[in-house]
Amino acid sequence: MADLHTMAWIDSAERAQAALPPADGAERMVINMGPQHPSTHGVLRVILELDGEEITNCWPDIGYLHRGDEKIAENMTYAQFLPYTDRLDYLAPLANNVAYAYAVEKLLGVDVPRRCKYIRVLCCELARVSSHLLGIGCYAMDVGAMTVFLYAMRQRELIHDLCETISGARFTTAYTRIGGLMNDLPPEFLPLLRTFLKGLPATVNEMDALLTRNRIFVDRTKNVGALSAADAIDLGLTGPNLRACGVDWDLRKAHPYSAYEEFDFEVPVGSVGDCYDRYLVRMEEIRQSVRILHQAADNLPEGPWYVDDPKIFLPRKEQVLTKMEELIHQFMIVTEGINAPPGEVYFSAENPKGELGFLIISRGGGVPHRLKIRGPSFANLQALPKLCIGHMVSDMTAILGSLDFVMGECDR
Repeated sequence: MADLHTMAWIDSAERAQAALPPADGAERMVINMGPQHPSTHGVLRVILELDGEEITNCWPDIGYLHRGDEKIAENMTYAQFLPYTDRLDYLAPLANNVAYAYAVEKLLGVDVPRRCKYIRVLCCELARVSSHLLGIGCYAMDVGAMTVFLYAMRQRELIHDLCETISGARFTTAYTRIGGLMNDLPPEFLPLLRTFLKGLPATVNEMDALLTRNRIFVDRTKNVGALSAADAIDLGLTGPNLRACGVDWDLRKAHPYSAYEEFDFEVPVGSVGDCYDRYLVRMEEIRQSVRILHQAADNLPEGPWYVDDPKIFLPRKEQVLTKMEELIHQFMIVTEGINAPPGEVYFSAENPKGELGFLIISRGGGVPHRLKIRGPSFANLQALPKLCIGHMVSDMTAILGSLDFVMGECDR
């Protein structure tokens, strides 16, 4: 087969002609799935080589949603780029903000207060529940179960209500700040959160009852798209897709950040690594996130929620209006950005879809010299050819749904 970089620009018909003939002498048909197929979960083109309805080869073709986020970051201050992280995994913007903020704070050598860490845990776990609800709901709809999607979206709307309570926005929140948060939790947030957590387990159990032992769902997902632990590690998979293969790896346990070492929760791990395992892992992760959210709400520390350093975190408005030093600090942060030292750091967080990492190279000043984003969906999508070869075309919808990727992270 010719080089993929060359073939990415060849029309599918030309690709079929350019391909080497099969060793068994059989004819092959090359078709496009996407880039706007309803089951591809984004603007993804998948080129399939078929023997009848059996998939004999597969080429994921990405790049249709490219926005140049990494290059944009090199022309913005650290704080200005934070809203762009909302648009990576746009199903979990709160978690993206937190991962990016920790990366910049690592560069600055800053440790945020304990209350800020707990609130960030609340944000990350709400984002995880929201992402998994939508992922399971769409996955179920891909294989024919519409009701589960409606149940999931009903609970997800309540999470958006919580996001609106703390940030004023439902979807692209930009709630986290370098060195702290946009604002402290409003008084009505914790009662609303506890009400939500009280009702969520019943919905999760309903989804479980509708899918886990459903004969159609099991037949469509069990032993479909199986991946071994060794292959998953070689391909760079992370998150639920890796743990479904039997690899017990979760950054919240392996390299705790944001006070995760203070929380009691389990890491769900699969055994077969098929579509069914990937579903089971996400279902259990929702339940574990509920445990973490209860602990964070019950043990939320008092105290400041931002770093008391006017060179990093914007001074309070009343200080800016009454003191010359704070006015100067605000002017410098807004116009030139936080003055970061020269250096190179990498920070990764356990996002709903896997390891989201930020590599920052600084030459000093308020703008990064280089920012590289390690998106989990991009790495997870590498497994697609390995998963689908030997299966039928109809199995592609189940495999794509089980990977639960977002093209905003792939085409960044």
